[in-house]
Amino acid sequence: MYVENLQIAEPIALNAWSVGRTIFIELTDGRNISFPADRFKILSKAKDEELKEVTVRLNGFALRWENLDEDITVKGIIAGNFQLPLSV
Repeated sequence: MYVENLQIAEPIALNAWSVGRTIFIELTDGRNISFPADRFKILSKAKDEELKEVTVRLNGFALRWENLDEDITVKGIIAGNFQLPLSV
C-alpha cells in the first residue's frame, strides 16, 4: 500500500509537572513520559520546590524553569538526549 503525503506530527507537551526529583510530561500522542531531574546539570542542583516551577513553552516544544534559567526541548527528552549519566 502506498500512502502519499503522509505527515507524522512530532509529539509535543500538553502539560509538565514534577513529583520529587522526577519530571513528568503529558504528550499530544497520549503518552505520559518521565525522566530524573538529575540527568541534567542545572536541574540536578535544583531543590525539589524549584523543580515544581516547570512550565511548557514554545507551543509545547520545550520545558522552562524560569528561576533556574533552564530550557529543555521535548524532542531531546523523548530521544533520551540527557547531559548526565544515570546514577546507579
